Amino acid sequence: MTTISTSTAIGSSSSSSTSGSSSSADSSASKIASLTKQIASLNDELKDIAKDKSLTERQRTQKQESINAQIQMLQAQIKQLQQQESEKAQQKQEKKDVAEIKADGVNRPTGTNQINVYV
Repeated sequence: MTTISTSTAIGSSSSSSTSGSSSSADSSASKIASLTKQIASLNDELKDIAKDKSLTERQRTQKQESINAQIQMLQAQIKQLQQQESEKAQQKQEKKDVAEIKADGVNRPTGTNQINVYV
């Protein structure tokens, strides 16, 4: 009989708000890679369970459902990490856009350097 033991950290995703987003991107990428490896190993276990003749149909079904649930949780974690990365990239782009539209007082007036012309 095959014993299934996996360690998944549900809800333990940590986010750091540092100015260097490349380190957090690397961290997220490594977390995603790790989760993907876990999914691959669980898929291998599913294949092994399907081939295991010593299990009853009920045991096989229970183990398959358990592994499928674990895979779904891991996929949800991957989706959450990807969503966090896209939000960080969007915030970074918004900050960049705001910085580009800097008022210089000549062609783009500042609050203290405006000309109001009424005709």
